[in-house]
Amino acid sequence: MRILSNDFGGYPYPMQLARALARTGHTVCHTYCASLQTTPQGTLRRLPDDPTDFEVRPLTLGQPLDKYSFVKRWRQEREFGRLVAAEVTDFRPDVVLSANTPLDAQATLLKATRKHGAGFVFWLQDIIGVAAERILKDKVPVIGGAVGTYYVQKEKALLRKSDHVVMITEDFRPIMHDWGVDDARLHTVENWAPIEELPLTAPDNAWAKQHGFDDAFVFLYAGTLALKHNPDLLLQLALRTRDRAKIVVLSQGPGAEWLREQQAAHRLDNLKVMGFKPFAEMPDALAAADVLVAVLEPEAGVFSVPSKVLAYLCGARPILLAVPPENLAARIVDGHEAGFVVPPDDVSGFVERAERLLDDAALRARMGQHARAYAEATFRIDGIAEAMEQVLALAAAEHGTRAAR
Repeated sequence: MRILSNDFGGYPYPMQLARALARTGHTVCHTYCASLQTTPQGTLRRLPDDPTDFEVRPLTLGQPLDKYSFVKRWRQEREFGRLVAAEVTDFRPDVVLSANTPLDAQATLLKATRKHGAGFVFWLQDIIGVAAERILKDKVPVIGGAVGTYYVQKEKALLRKSDHVVMITEDFRPIMHDWGVDDARLHTVENWAPIEELPLTAPDNAWAKQHGFDDAFVFLYAGTLALKHNPDLLLQLALRTRDRAKIVVLSQGPGAEWLREQQAAHRLDNLKVMGFKPFAEMPDALAAADVLVAVLEPEAGVFSVPSKVLAYLCGARPILLAVPPENLAARIVDGHEAGFVVPPDDVSGFVERAERLLDDAALRARMGQHARAYAEATFRIDGIAEAMEQVLALAAAEHGTRAAR
């Protein structure tokens, strides 16, 4: 098959999947948005041992994506849709797999795919419309609810028009049924992290020494701090552990900027906001941490599974989560005793469990071992690629049959 793999966010795991599909004999073109500044993108380039029939095409907007200006972002997302649609015309795939793509861009891509006569697989990472409706109606008074409703309807239509839908959790299935998506076209492939790119390294590595973390207890947060996250939890943790631990935040955006302001206001020497780091630095960053932290707002519910948690599981460190208990990430961490999970509005519980981890080295070691064991048993790319390949083959064959008629 000729497969166009599109991932707007430029994350490491879709790149790993695209490469794995190429290694099984398919011709694969991987596209992504190269103009993001608020996403911790992976290493997005060909490697020396990549198959000849594998290529990576970065798609660059006229300006860096302005994630926090709604009107400008809307225009830029539509621009990305036109760019990736042009790649369909140029590459002429048998099937398109598209993930993490804004809905307006996804609509343009689906239209181009249909015009070309290829199959289309919607890789459903977040139910964007529902999340937007829940969050925007509170964050953006008056128009937020209307915008959210618009995107719910758009997402419904796109999912129904897709040949197949790959969900990252079975939690999405009930709403897919409510939206009229045929169950026979629904498949579940849970997300993963590229564990081969996240080897275990020594805690006192060069990265830790460079940043002065080799002689400190470190709570590490690595990833986006956006509308669906609550940076106040990190502030409260820094205030409570002021003389005992460092809170290190590898992020950018409004949440990170707010933390910088609070750091200055409270004179918190133990809170360090550093911005995103290249994915290649993540093994050393995870190893430098004693506890890995992630947060998600209550409104996200089951509709967003933080990918940072999957990378954390590779780090052999305990995980402190403030996420809705029904979220898949919460169930993985809690069910495999890889850390502590508290509701996102339970500030006292969050800090109390952080202090338990701070005080108990044996507990940290046990939870870290459980985390890495889960990752090693679950994040096997060959099996993941085989499952995805079956769905892509169905979409290519079924759409090709319909087109022939």
